[in-house]
Amino acid sequence: MSNIVRDSEVVELSAPPYFTFGEKVKAKRTIRNDGTYAGKEIGEILAKKGEIGYVVSIGTFLQQFYIYGVEFLESGNRVGMKRKELESTVPRGDAEDELPLPGAYRS
Repeated sequence: MSNIVRDSEVVELSAPPYFTFGEKVKAKRTIRNDGTYAGKEIGEILAKKGEIGYVVSIGTFLQQFYIYGVEFLESGNRVGMKRKELESTVPRGDAEDELPLPGAYRS
């Protein structure tokens, strides 16, 4: 049990979620069933490192973390993931992120 990493100092809920609904993301590492995924054996792979998926839900855990429900395409599994386990497939700060809101005018 000494390998457990605790994030007790991190409180993500003081800011908006990092990922958005429908955002295309990929797993930073291989995710295995820790016993909380029904219908799969403990240790069975749920998502491979680099597997692509889409954020289909956003919840919270322990009033501390956002948990992103990600539907992975290759495996077909929907897995709850922390921000540190995911990365966006679209780099942040692209021109797409900088589009003005409808009705906004540039001077």
